[in-house]
Amino acid sequence: MRAFLLGLALACLGLSAHAETVAQIVATHAADIEKPSRTTIGPVISDLAASGDPMAARLLEAWGNKQLGERKSDKTFFLLSPDPAGYALTDLTGAPAGTAAKSDITELKPNAGVRGLIASALVQFTLSDPDPAKRANALTSIAQDPNAESLAPLRAAIDGETDPTLKAQKQRLERLLTLRFDADTTARVTAMESFGADTGLDLRAALTPLVATSRMASAGPLEGKNIAREIKPGRDLTAVEAYDLLVADGSAPARITHEDQEKALADHIQSGSVAGFPVSDLSIQANRDRAYTALEAAGQVPPAATDDEVAAAITAHRFYEVYTEADRVITDAATAALGKISLKVGVLQVADLGLDGLSLAAIYFLAAIGLAITFGVMGVINMAHGEFITLGAYTGYVVQQIVPGYTASLLVAFPLAFAITFAAGVAMERLVIRHLYKRPLETLLATFGISIALQQLFKNIFGTQARPLTSPDWLGGALTFNDVVSISYIRIAIIVLAALFLGFFLYLMKRTRLGLEVRAVTQNPAMAASMGINPDRINMLTFGLGSGIAGIAGVAIGLFAKVTSELGTDYIVQSFMTVVVGGVGNIWGALAGATMIGSLQKAIEWLNPSNTLAAQTYMILFIILFIQVRPRGIIALRGRAAGD
Repeated sequence: MRAFLLGLALACLGLSAHAETVAQIVATHAADIEKPSRTTIGPVISDLAASGDPMAARLLEAWGNKQLGERKSDKTFFLLSPDPAGYALTDLTGAPAGTAAKSDITELKPNAGVRGLIASALVQFTLSDPDPAKRANALTSIAQDPNAESLAPLRAAIDGETDPTLKAQKQRLERLLTLRFDADTTARVTAMESFGADTGLDLRAALTPLVATSRMASAGPLEGKNIAREIKPGRDLTAVEAYDLLVADGSAPARITHEDQEKALADHIQSGSVAGFPVSDLSIQANRDRAYTALEAAGQVPPAATDDEVAAAITAHRFYEVYTEADRVITDAATAALGKISLKVGVLQVADLGLDGLSLAAIYFLAAIGLAITFGVMGVINMAHGEFITLGAYTGYVVQQIVPGYTASLLVAFPLAFAITFAAGVAMERLVIRHLYKRPLETLLATFGISIALQQLFKNIFGTQARPLTSPDWLGGALTFNDVVSISYIRIAIIVLAALFLGFFLYLMKRTRLGLEVRAVTQNPAMAASMGINPDRINMLTFGLGSGIAGIAGVAIGLFAKVTSELGTDYIVQSFMTVVVGGVGNIWGALAGATMIGSLQKAIEWLNPSNTLAAQTYMILFIILFIQVRPRGIIALRGRAAGD
């Protein structure tokens, strides 16, 4: 059959010098078409392929779909399609040929084996179709349902492929089919080795069936099978599973339940005994088993296994896991290849986990950078910081309702969110915070009350339903490195945004007069005031700046998180942990804290993916222990500010 398909492929590629029309071929092979079989259909398909006639593929498709018929009056073949009159006829040149009643047509209905050969032949026609889209669809069809019959036509279609992308796909698919279906062991192993360090899902899907196993039982050593390992009842499988294997392969009768056994014994009580066992002795299970066995021997009850017979049958047999693939060389090579793939996939999963941790760290850093200013620099415990994040997200939502185009709306939303939350922060500092400096408990309670009030205000204005903040199309999708490692473009954008704000903050604090004044007020307010710096003004601007950055963070977070009145509460705890763990008053500490918390959370979630609440609990416990060891955080302040 392989030689036939290869010959068909070569013919289909135009290597026949004297092509006939479809009508001539059908006339020559009329008898074989009327009564086809797997042994007689080969020459018919081969000649059709060699004809080069576009009708050849249509004829084969109609034949395989039972839409080819023969007119009874003149034995002429037609392609059939439904029609109110019976059938609409198409002749073998592709021209309409009128209609015919169903009684005038003999439908040709090839069996499943013949239809399989026709389908294989059609694959080759499609693989060599002039339309690249059809060739691509043929490759997709083969990849979704790989089989041995597709291998030879696929090989023959490679050399004639003019599209480099499709040719590469054909070559890869040919190797995948070779390692599974080729008759030559060496060719299969070579195909496996040719993939090298490839970790593609299609390769893993092709290799996995080669190491698939099934369980078998044998009264002695299992001969002629590719054994993966011997398994023991009670350790690798239960006694019930072991006996079910014996029942499945006919080595033992089905187990009888205690209820059925008792009923059978009760039906055979004669003169106070069953098969010679007094009824009074049948209260013991072992006696019931012996009585039932005696009834079996006498042919009075159907064969069935009692508990003692089940145990004896299991003891008398050995159990194995056997590879479905019979060739040991192939299973060894496939096992080695999957082992290498698993190792690399593990490394790639760690890399993917690292990217996830980095993206989560960027989110936490964005959420915490404003808090690092208000809490870390000013020492103000602002429990309403999360609501400034929410305010920024809602600002982005409102802008998108007004400004057309998601990209343009974001360009407007970011500065507007900063301005609004900056103003809100300044108002909050002037009206509340300035009266509570050096009184942390009162500050915490006051800002907590403001937080609750803002949440209720958001609910009154926007309702309780989540509001969409849509990202532009160019932020959709993901950057995919391979089948394991990928990261969404929106997370990349947030990482870039976090890096920009880190640079902005460093520039502001190190290169501007405002930054110099902020650092002076932070270290010694009285000395700064004596040098002409207004501490109240600096505190106001610093608090506003931290609030404004929180607003920008809200726009960024809203692009992938649901925007509700509780959005800020999802990040306030992590923001405080980021600042405290990293080191109060240090932007590098906030970055280090975000990185540690983000990476730790992703690692715990990976170890315990079914319970994210437990993962957060473990993370908080770890951070509590960490603070016990380093109470000043990862990067502690030094000098006079540290003492404060």
